[in-house]
Amino acid sequence: MNNKAVTFLKNFSYTLSSNLISLIISTIVILIVPKLLGVEDYGYWQLYLFYSSYVGFLHFGWNDGIYLRYGGKEYNDLNKNLFFSQFWMLVIFQIIISVFVICLSITFSTDTNRSFILIMTALCLLIVNVRFMLIYILQGTNRIKEYAQITMMERVLYCLLILLFLLVGVREYKILIVADLAGKFISLFYSIYSCKDIVFKKVTTFYFDLKETYENIRVGIKLMFSNIASMLIIGIVQFGIERTWDVATFGKVSLTLVISNLMMVFISAVGVIMFPVLRRTNQEMLPNIYKTMRTTLMAPLLGLLMVYFPLKVILSVWLPQYEVSLMYMALLFPMCVFEGKMSLLINTYLKTLRKEKWMLTINIVSVLFSLVLTAFFTIVFKNLSFAIVSIVILLAFRCAIAEVYLSKILNISVQKDIILELVMTLVFILTGWFLSPGIGIVSYLFGYLLYLLIKRKDINTTFINVKQLARG
Repeated sequence: MNNKAVTFLKNFSYTLSSNLISLIISTIVILIVPKLLGVEDYGYWQLYLFYSSYVGFLHFGWNDGIYLRYGGKEYNDLNKNLFFSQFWMLVIFQIIISVFVICLSITFSTDTNRSFILIMTALCLLIVNVRFMLIYILQGTNRIKEYAQITMMERVLYCLLILLFLLVGVREYKILIVADLAGKFISLFYSIYSCKDIVFKKVTTFYFDLKETYENIRVGIKLMFSNIASMLIIGIVQFGIERTWDVATFGKVSLTLVISNLMMVFISAVGVIMFPVLRRTNQEMLPNIYKTMRTTLMAPLLGLLMVYFPLKVILSVWLPQYEVSLMYMALLFPMCVFEGKMSLLINTYLKTLRKEKWMLTINIVSVLFSLVLTAFFTIVFKNLSFAIVSIVILLAFRCAIAEVYLSKILNISVQKDIILELVMTLVFILTGWFLSPGIGIVSYLFGYLLYLLIKRKDINTTFINVKQLARG
């Protein structure tokens, strides 16, 4: 096995272990928090998580530009004085924005719960956006071990604090928010330690490099808006549900979304390390690597959908107050198929090829489609089932048009595979929604075995390609 393959496997083991711990912690939180917290308090907790997921919007692509421009370089080759100045300029900028958001929430919000959530979100944006610059530097320069440690530290501290508060009898969402911020804050300090030669320098080395800042924002703002638009595809539907129904319904739907996204943890483990690797790879090899990665990802993902059937039974017993909302998992579970392919394959390749403008265009079209469907299903028809199924429709639509565009750049054919995966998704939704878990899993298993039979040649070719790549 060549050195690159060994390094790849080491980095994969770091991210996999980190993300596996995150998966275990997420599972614990999913199982315990809604069990012990009231439905309304759980709704406010989910509302905070919903708002805080958009704080990345407020660095305006600064961090994304650094990731794109310097991704693939060696950490020791970076201009440390330049990054020192960029880091502290970002800190100052984020403090100003945080103070502004806090002042607005205090002045204009009449709901004390929402005001508290907005203030905590302002603190979250300061911590997260500053930490993101350091994390992106570590990711882009292939220092995956340190990145994995930072991620693991945040999630472990977050889980321990939540369990501690729940064990001593705390049943209030505000304490859970404090636990989340504490985990992020302490992991920020570790990320600073990991990049101490960037963060700590003599004050005299600091300089306002507005040209560098402009260039980072100019490059990164397309990717940032693309990421925000990607989140808005689901976020608009969630917002429509929260406004048309209530916080309790929003919390129940959010629970099914979180459960449906659990498998993304493993996909993220590979996605993190692929970008710097692909940036250093000969572009002639990219089409073959894409086809190999595609089969390696999609065949197991479609098989893992069968986890839904026993999971629904277990969760219905454990969380009887959410039994009705767990029905919607049959509609939402396939989202991991499309989100996984976008995260690991399509977005990573588009970033490698510097096609962030097209990423933005595709996501904006999908957001506009989301607005239309949300208006129809939450305002006109007021049908919760249609609103939820629209999430999968939107993700499938975005994934299909993005992959068709990418296939033209790579000069490969994927149309048949896209159609086959859409058929498998439809089979899963129909068996999950209309059949009992026992009959449903048998029916879907039959469909999945037929899928493997159709794809047997591609799977055999993938095994051969993986062996060749490992040998170098």
